[in-house]
Amino acid sequence: MFRRPTARPGQSDPPLPPQRPRARAARLAARIAAHLGTAALLLSIPTAAFADSTGPMYLAAKTLPEVISGLQAWIMGILAAVATLFLVLAGVYYATAGGDPAQVDKAKGAFKNALIGYGLAVLAPVLLEVVKGIVGG
Repeated sequence: MFRRPTARPGQSDPPLPPQRPRARAARLAARIAAHLGTAALLLSIPTAAFADSTGPMYLAAKTLPEVISGLQAWIMGILAAVATLFLVLAGVYYATAGGDPAQVDKAKGAFKNALIGYGLAVLAPVLLEVVKGIVGG
């Protein structure tokens, strides 16, 4: 942790600080206790060896409508986040424009992109319902 000071020629090395055996033993005991606790926790959890194999086994974790609804939530969240980013950028561009028409046009473009993103986030459930209707039958 600390670097030893270098000794000048003709001088002996400075003495090392005394070690604390109790503190070292306490740290070692704490590490051993943490490892033993982790091992005990892992061994106490029932695993696949105790699983009931008499019922039907499904290869898929979720059904297709569940996957599509999860995808819908992700798409809406991502679109809303990107739209919010564009809205913040539009505000920054507009606030720092200082009367420059090119910068104001850049801010208006970012604001339009934010509105498009919010519109897509709102329409995502409708679009995915159409996909669900086509795929589901």
